Amino acid sequence: MIRGLYTAASAMIAQQRRTEMLSNNLNNVDTPGYKQDQDRLRSFPEMLIDRLGGDRPNPQRVGTIATGVYQDETIPDFTQGKLKETGKATDVALITSQLPVNPQTGAQEGTLLFNVRTPAGETRYTRNGHFTLSPRGELTDSNGNLVLSTAGQPIRLPSDQFDLTPDGTILINGAAADQIAVSYAADPHQLVKEGGSLFRLNGGAALPAVAGQADIAYTLRQGFTEGSNVSPDETVTDMMAAYRAFEASQKVILMLDQSLDKAVNQVGRVNG
Repeated sequence: MIRGLYTAASAMIAQQRRTEMLSNNLNNVDTPGYKQDQDRLRSFPEMLIDRLGGDRPNPQRVGTIATGVYQDETIPDFTQGKLKETGKATDVALITSQLPVNPQTGAQEGTLLFNVRTPAGETRYTRNGHFTLSPRGELTDSNGNLVLSTAGQPIRLPSDQFDLTPDGTILINGAAADQIAVSYAADPHQLVKEGGSLFRLNGGAALPAVAGQADIAYTLRQGFTEGSNVSPDETVTDMMAAYRAFEASQKVILMLDQSLDKAVNQVGRVNG
């Protein structure tokens, strides 16, 4: 019964963390470029059970017993979100058209991201194209991080009156002034999510630029933002399922607690 308590408790912890993850997804349903988290629940290694009193060199195996479940990891889902027209010149949506194909699966793999520089001088990556122009004329994201050009420098503009070509070239009065940088992550699972819709590459390395890669194609669309890829209906349904699973594990613990109480206080009692 003690083992059962630990097993049920581990299930409650896993479902609690899953509920927290789903709640965070739901809170960011209106955040431009937000990528919902998905989790993986795995069981702890099973224990082999042998019959007591058997021959130890050749034990009689009874079977296995599960020892609980845990949330192994949370992984961002980089599925493209729906486009939302804003009409704002500084808003830019990154639309992926073509990515390298995995020869084993035949599927396109990876994701594309904007490059930004944080106040600490570190390069981060984002899908949030809700940009704005700072008082200093710098193109920034909604958190004040500097949007970088293909030259790796902050983009500075005289005003928000500019045109943007599909490859990210900024035109002022018809003349090319700069180009918005886009990088490619071959394995999105190596990206670590930070706050403010930012990602960094695990290990601190830099992502390669898209420029010059013939098997990658994309379009930058001015006056649009990419919405989050969170489905409110599915998320609420998943939250209800997680709550029911949490509730079921809670009832198991209550049942085991009652059984332990009887074992301690009633079994073996001598009636006088």
